Amino acid sequence: MTACSCTAGCRPRCSAESPPMRRSCGPTCILPTSAWPTLSGLAMTPPPRLRDDTMSYRRRRLAGKRVIVTGASSGVGRAVALELASRGARVLATARRGDRLEELCRSAAPAAIEPLAGDICEPAFRDRLVAAAVSRLGGLDALIAAAGGGAIGPFRDLTPDTFARIIDLDLTAPAELVRRSLPDLTRGDDPVIVFVGSILGLHPLPLHGEYAAAKAALRSLAGTLRAELASDGIGVLHVSLGPTESEFWEALVTGERPPWSRGRRMPAAEAARRIADAMEQRRTEITPGWQAVGYALAARFLPWVIDAAASRHLRAAARPGGMAGTNR
Repeated sequence: MTACSCTAGCRPRCSAESPPMRRSCGPTCILPTSAWPTLSGLAMTPPPRLRDDTMSYRRRRLAGKRVIVTGASSGVGRAVALELASRGARVLATARRGDRLEELCRSAAPAAIEPLAGDICEPAFRDRLVAAAVSRLGGLDALIAAAGGGAIGPFRDLTPDTFARIIDLDLTAPAELVRRSLPDLTRGDDPVIVFVGSILGLHPLPLHGEYAAAKAALRSLAGTLRAELASDGIGVLHVSLGPTESEFWEALVTGERPPWSRGRRMPAAEAARRIADAMEQRRTEITPGWQAVGYALAARFLPWVIDAAASRHLRAAARPGGMAGTNR
């Protein structure tokens, strides 16, 4: 084995090929902070609280984490609350349906999950939620934004009120909850924000215009916050969920489920396990499940295939729909 040929000051345990074949460090190189590249003036260094003397990342421990989970009355939100509680986290679960939250608390270990019923679309409740996390849990280390809802129907047939409600629930509410939580997250222990999004944020489907627009914006917000909050040591994970067991379709007020909504769906517990694993592994973006991965690949390389397949079903699912009051 020859010495590393880079000039960045690698440590002796760095391995590399012979100098003529390789001019940069291998994946085992440990570079000092000054050797990291910069992008638009931002030093791409690990957050200070995550650095150690080898400049390597450690797994995030979920045991003892103080966590807010929204949309915890059903679906993925409920499953995430149970999964995190099983890994030793202390969870403050919120949703509109208080009876569902009480049942959730009984399903977990004693005192592992605490309920707080309310609507995250209301600014006053967002303030009360964060204050409750600080008072009941002693602080805040993680925020899981899992509440969401949608509508079915052509854009021209859905009312401005429906549009505003979907944008408020799927984008404005989680964004403003993050804003309200930032002072406490900054003081937290290895904090992380998790946005539960959708593969429709990667490429839209017809009849889901408002929902897809909100989820695409949510994914962009996650990317923005990831860069802005890195220096504060706050991680940001975005989850592009595919078909998943939830009450999304069952809760439609009017309208019909489009044909592509039927079929096999990932169990909510499996989605929750993957989200918790991604939190521990410090992932920044995940697309759980083979269906979601296939859709993401098609969205990236063959978007016309998605459009062509969806267009064949439009006439069968063209009725205007209503709000899907899911996971709130």
